Parts: sequence; C-alpha cells; structure tokens
Amino acid sequence: MDNVRVVKLEAEDLQIFKAIRLESLKMAPSAFANTFADWSSLSDEAWLDRMKIPVFAMLKGHEPVGIMGLMLQRGERRSHRATIIMVYLRESERGSGLANDLLQAVMSFAKEVGVRQLELNVNHTNNRAMGHSLLRAAWLRDGR
Repeated sequence: MDNVRVVKLEAEDLQIFKAIRLESLKMAPSAFANTFADWSSLSDEAWLDRMKIPVFAMLKGHEPVGIMGLMLQRGERRSHRATIIMVYLRESERGSGLANDLLQAVMSFAKEVGVRQLELNVNHTNNRAMGHSLLRAAWLRDGR
C-alpha cells in the first residue's frame, strides 16, 4: 500500500491522537476500559499528559486509521515489562496486514528501550481479537 506508515506520535500530533483515539472508543466501545465520554471531555493538557507514554498511529496518507500505545512499567523489578494498550484498527483496514505492521513497530520500539516482556490484554468477549492470528501465534493466553 502506498503512503501507509507507522509514526510515533509527538505533542505536535495531538489532533491525530485525538481523532483516532476518539474514533476507537466510539466504534469499538466494548474493547476498552475507558469510554468515549471519559476521553471526549478532556482538556488538551490532559490529552498531552496521556501522550507521555509512547503512542503509535498507522497513517494512510495523513489520515490515522489505527493506534497502539505502550505502557512501560516502572521499578527495578518491572522495568523490563510493558503493556500494549489502545489497540485499534479501523474496520475498513482490518485483514490488510496493517495491524501486524503497527504491532511490529511497537514491538521494535519496546525492544529498543529494553523491554523483554510484553503484555496485551484482550476482553474475552472480543471474539475477533481472540481469534486473530497475531494472538494465536505470538502470545500466551492467560485467564479465560
């Protein structure tokens, strides 16, 4: 696909972050612990605060179509761990391989900053995500 790329979002990308995060919460509400209402009323300052963790977007041209964040753990015994959060890819892009590209970018970044253990939480009722080939191939299932 031409003009499709993964970018690590910076403060100047606030509008991109807001657009794709709010879309994710609106279009896939059961996939997230937070709600559209939780995030839509945030000030720009609060949005920027949430961008202090690494956040990656899949852009198609200049339009965001996917997002993943990386919550790095802190502390001497946990600094080698991180959790992938805010996972979303627009419905029209699913099945195209873009989710894998986005995940690979996040995993590469995690490795660069010393992460050796990644965690990904998926709602057990999200059958599509639970059956995704990426989860079957690369992750150990824990829980339900």
